[in-house]
Formats: sequence, C-alpha cells, structure tokens
Amino acid sequence: MKKILRKWWLYVLIGIVLLIVFFYYQNNSIVISKHTKQSDNLPEVFDGYKIVQLSDLHNKSFGDDQSYLVEKIKKAEPDIIVFTGDVIDSRRYDVKPSIKLMEKIVDIAPVYYVTGNHEWRSQKFNSLEEKLKNTGVHVMRNATEEITLGSEKIRLIGVDDPSHNNGIESDVVTTGDYIESALKDVDDEETFQVLLSHRPELLSLYSKYGIDLVFSGHAHGGQVRIPFIGGLIAPNQGLLPMYTSGEHIANDTTMIVNRGLGNSLFPLRVFNRPEIVVVTLRTDE
Repeated sequence: MKKILRKWWLYVLIGIVLLIVFFYYQNNSIVISKHTKQSDNLPEVFDGYKIVQLSDLHNKSFGDDQSYLVEKIKKAEPDIIVFTGDVIDSRRYDVKPSIKLMEKIVDIAPVYYVTGNHEWRSQKFNSLEEKLKNTGVHVMRNATEEITLGSEKIRLIGVDDPSHNNGIESDVVTTGDYIESALKDVDDEETFQVLLSHRPELLSLYSKYGIDLVFSGHAHGGQVRIPFIGGLIAPNQGLLPMYTSGEHIANDTTMIVNRGLGNSLFPLRVFNRPEIVVVTLRTDE
C-alpha cells in the first residue's frame, strides 16, 4: 500500500512539474507570426517594407532589460515598429518595463504608438506620454504621419482607444470621430493607408475609411486558445470571439490582430504564446 501511495505522489509531483514547465513556456516563449500585405496602392519603392507590430505588454519583462524580446525584434529587421496599446497595466501600474523596452527598440527602427484602454484606466497617461516621447517614440493621438522613401509615401493613422471618452466606451461613434479627426486635412485618398487602433472588433468601421491595413490588439488571443476553434474569450467580444488573432478582411481592408505579449486580469496564456507580428508589404502577389 505504501509503495502504491509513493508512486501516486511521484506521478502527482511529475504532473505538477510538467504543468509548471508548460505554463512557463506558454507565457514566456515568444512566437513570430509573419504576414504579407499586397496592394496595388503601394508604391514600388515600398515593396518588401517590413512592419513589426507589438501589443499589450501589460508591464511584462522578457529577460534582463527586455533583452529576449529586443533580440527577437532586432532579428526581424523592421523598417518601422508599431505598438497598438496597453503598454502598461492599470491594475499594477509600472512604467519601467515599458520604457526600458522603448529605449532599446527606438535604436532598431522608428516606433509609432497608440493608446489602449489600460493607459486611460490608469489615469496616469499624461506622465506616461511624456516618458514615451522623451525616449523618441512617436505617440499618435488621432493623427496622421507620412512615411516617405524617395518621392513616394505611405500614410500612418493613429487613434486613441475609445475609453478615453470620459471612461464611456461608446466604441463605434467615438472611434469613428477619432479617425475623421485624424483624416480631416487629408486630401490624397489614393495613398496606401495603415491604421493603428487598439480595438479589433471595429473592423467594419475601419473598412469604411479606405484603410488598406489595420493593426490592432486588445483581445489577448482569446487568452485560452482551443485547438481548431480559436480564442475562448475577449474583452468587448465575449465568448468565442471572432477577432482574436491573425488576418481578417472586410471589403479592401485587411486587419491584423496581435495576440499580445503580456497578461492582465487572467494571469495565464494557454496554447497562446506571446506574439510579435511581422508584416511585409508587397506590390504584387
């Protein structure tokens, strides 16, 4: 009987160790997801242009001074880096991991950033924004910036998360107003346009504005990913959400949803490793 009990406890111990290893791997081993966006609107000089997207860091650190994460980004050889919100977590506010990351990656490529809901929930965004700008990050708040190569250009559009609207998340109306505000002085509608917006559930709205490519996050990949089905739950989308990862298309608009890097309320990722997205722009198939 004692031998059976000892064996049983040994199996339990092995099971616990394996679970710890599994969850550590799921929450700390970064995966690189590669996509290609082809468009006839894209100038020839931008063929092969690489955009690295990061999202939803939530204070997480990957190695000393973010060394593991930075090395992964560096190997992707981006032309620009975009960050689609929730660089901090409002429940345990700590800017150090985020600022350390930004200090490192601005030396790799220009960095463009938009807010997520956690920046506004923290009620500390003003000081965070100043720190981000001081590191050299382009903080885009309902604004556009043109990226030029030679005489050609593409347009970046960056909008605030709608939770900035006095804490009332009237997503569609608010985000529509933000996009229109960013585009109010734009008179060249043929330019290839890239939108940075935290919320993926607003794809149908984004497609109304002639956007070619959208980068979003927020959904954390559905937190737990069920094989062959997808994400289990996401904020603002509920159970079995539609937009948690990968490419989604509406009309001529392609949206890339980043599964994010860190965690917030729920502390674990399951079959949902932290993600860096790399999109290569192409002029032809």
